[in-house]
Amino acid sequence: MTVTWEELGWERLAAGVGRRRLPGWDCTVGLVVGRGAALLIDAGSSLAEGARLRAEAEGLARHRVTHLALTHPHFDHVFGAAAFAGAEVFGAVGVDAVLGGRRGREELRVDAVRNGLDAGTAQEAADTLVPPRHHVSGEWTLDLGPGRQVLLANVGPAHTAHDLVVLVPGDPEVVFCGDLVEESGEPQAGPDAVPSHWPAALDRLLDLAGEDAVYVPGHGAVVDAAFVRAQRDALATRFGVS
Repeated sequence: MTVTWEELGWERLAAGVGRRRLPGWDCTVGLVVGRGAALLIDAGSSLAEGARLRAEAEGLARHRVTHLALTHPHFDHVFGAAAFAGAEVFGAVGVDAVLGGRRGREELRVDAVRNGLDAGTAQEAADTLVPPRHHVSGEWTLDLGPGRQVLLANVGPAHTAHDLVVLVPGDPEVVFCGDLVEESGEPQAGPDAVPSHWPAALDRLLDLAGEDAVYVPGHGAVVDAAFVRAQRDALATRFGVS
């Protein structure tokens, strides 16, 4: 029996493109389905959550998840990554220093526990976390089969030193922004943020995607270009940059 996006709790945004808002931290993951290939954007906050996402995504795609893109190295977006064994994993250049090093993984584990993740769950995810194999320094076009190409763009640093966005051409074009854009609250600028570059990163994002795109924040409801532009201006004022 064919299952629909809505029946699994996914929001369909365009043909073969959707997203799911996860419980806990209201983190968004995305899915782009091609012919014989599928890309998941972000992996959830634990191995168990990653496994559930993989099962749901493969049910919707009717084949395996072949690619995983990590928008930035925060636990709620990457701790499920080890559930995607065999997938080609992409991240912004330099992210392996966080996800592949003992110190970086330990900082993620501590942050996860501080934010309410079970200590054992956090330890398991940190122990099994591996860095992406493919590092995006500028733009990278993924071919997911006939008629389905996706652009990965390194537009940071901003929310972190390693911010990656995913642009899916179509009608409408869908842009997965990671935490460069947040709708459900003020954008979070932790110790790994680069605030002085954040407005410029959003300028580049808007230049790449344009006025008519659908922008999918890392947390919260889908927004438009006007929202992204307003958040860009608010960040510039907040951090004292032009």
